[in-house]
Amino acid sequence: MPRRPSAPALFDLADLGPDFSFEDRARKRGAARVAGIDEAGRGPLAGPVVVAAVVLDRRRVPKGLDDSKALTAARREKLYAEIMRVADVGITLVSPATIDRRNILAATLAGMAEAANALALPPDFALIDGRDVPSGLPCPGEAVVKGDARSRSIAAASIIAKVTRDRLMTAMDELYPAYGFARHMGYGTAAHLEALRAHGPCPLHRFSFAPVRDAAGAIPR
Repeated sequence: MPRRPSAPALFDLADLGPDFSFEDRARKRGAARVAGIDEAGRGPLAGPVVVAAVVLDRRRVPKGLDDSKALTAARREKLYAEIMRVADVGITLVSPATIDRRNILAATLAGMAEAANALALPPDFALIDGRDVPSGLPCPGEAVVKGDARSRSIAAASIIAKVTRDRLMTAMDELYPAYGFARHMGYGTAAHLEALRAHGPCPLHRFSFAPVRDAAGAIPR
């Protein structure tokens, strides 16, 4: 008789959606306040990286928390409002100049520590989306690969970071209308690359990223 496939062979556990498994494990070790930390905007050619840290109130958890990439813009906006109303939230913006000076990974990790330190009360433990635990956290931390699809606290942070960044880039579109930031949020789309070639970079661009550096040519920063 053939053996029944084990659960991991049937599906990726992340497909089940985020839950409180990681938070509960931290709580069993004595961590009463567990923060989820995530970022939005590591890949774009322009704009800041936005990092959010969220400590959820387990008595008032918004329904439908999920990886921000799996949600519609309207659903993200609704959840953003709910999270901001019931949770402790810290938000940090990492500027393009900081990204150019420190490199994208180091700048993002520093922003994660800053977001955790921006919470109203220090967390006892932090769950960080990705593979790295930043230095400078006010507490111990654990990196969780695909954490925004596995931890509700990280999912909440991903929503806060994504909505904050999208709003900012939409506002920046009014200051720099030639680039179409409201449409692509700074990512390297064909239209964005064409605008770079036609107009050169603006102060929002990351000059350490090759397409921007190439477009800048001899233009001094």
